[in-house]
Amino acid sequence: MCSIFTYAWWLHPDQPVASFYTGEKAGPELSTCEAPFYTSRFVSSDLDEFVHASSVTSLPNGDLMAVWFAGSREGAADVQVRGAHFIASAGEWGEELVLATRESTQAATGKHIRKLGNPVIALAPNNRLWLFYVSVSIGGWAGSAINAMYSDDFGTNWSRPQQLVTTPFLNISTLVRNSPVFHADGTIGLPVYHEFLGKFAEYLYISPTGEVLDKFRISRGQYSLQPTIVPTGERTALAMLRYAGDTHHKVLASRTEDAGQTWSAPYPLPGLANPNSSLAAIGTPDQGVLVALNDLEEGRFRLRLMEADATLGIWSPVKDLDVSPDPEGDPFTPEAYREIISANFLLSSGPRRQPLVEGFLAQLDDRMCKKHGCDFEYEYPYFIKSSEGRYHLVYSWNNTFIKHVSFNDAWLREQP
Repeated sequence: MCSIFTYAWWLHPDQPVASFYTGEKAGPELSTCEAPFYTSRFVSSDLDEFVHASSVTSLPNGDLMAVWFAGSREGAADVQVRGAHFIASAGEWGEELVLATRESTQAATGKHIRKLGNPVIALAPNNRLWLFYVSVSIGGWAGSAINAMYSDDFGTNWSRPQQLVTTPFLNISTLVRNSPVFHADGTIGLPVYHEFLGKFAEYLYISPTGEVLDKFRISRGQYSLQPTIVPTGERTALAMLRYAGDTHHKVLASRTEDAGQTWSAPYPLPGLANPNSSLAAIGTPDQGVLVALNDLEEGRFRLRLMEADATLGIWSPVKDLDVSPDPEGDPFTPEAYREIISANFLLSSGPRRQPLVEGFLAQLDDRMCKKHGCDFEYEYPYFIKSSEGRYHLVYSWNNTFIKHVSFNDAWLREQP
């Protein structure tokens, strides 16, 4: 039955694609009257695990929910998809929750599961909370599939995970990383990418109930991954992609004018370096674009916020979100690293996580320190803007914590 279904799906006629959803925008009173603010805090609290690939969504009451993966190392069998709620009234993140494991995914899908990877969480306009995450049954990440779960009570209870059927044979080599885009009729546009027999990006078109209706190629070849998509109109959008080649080391850009059905050939953006690392982009009220990325040709020791107008012609740095004290990102001795990262921890953690500092310093392990010395790494950003008009950015902080940064347009306008 499955093979008949996938064959029919592969040959189906084109689905009509609705315009992008443009509701729930922040009111002008917030964007013009709210005082400038910029805050940071840690989302995660476990001291022992390698944590990575976080995402975040806003909830109707002003709270947030974030997810990430955690385990002994990336790709380990013990990796779990974890989450936490941000309680806006308290201004802090709650305790960690386990949302999916290798065992629970295997039981639900009836397939052997070797490991789990990138999770993405997003709230649909109908208030259904979606969680997409990667699992691997055979091989490495090139053998991935995407699983989907949903919650109709904002993350208290979840459906059993089901695998999306994204390829006609074997259903492998589809991964997710960045935020979905919702369409006016409730359909979901999920930016995905492939690493088997190529490295390229696609746009999955998914029904409001989670069935894959169609998919559209964003790029081709061996050099582009992890698209982040910014709608710029009812049927226009910008895609920015991680560069996985070995020539120019620049962020790639592509555009659609038909709600994601066709995309222009990706081209490198002058002024935006990319060392084969994930990036995240979001639109601004003046039709500009904000991007969080490692704007380096090598390394991930600086995560920077950059801004451009709609032409993408000139990029200006807004703020270094986190950066190594060494301008070249060279490693430090454990003694020097301990002193620097202790101060950085206290600046980053938020009040609730500050008591963890001594336990953290007691575990400076191979997540941060290798034989050559100790490195700073800030990577895999994920961007949203809430209906209240506040930007929320989460990213991996030295492989040990998920960090959350929040700011508003008033703060942006104050930056030189």
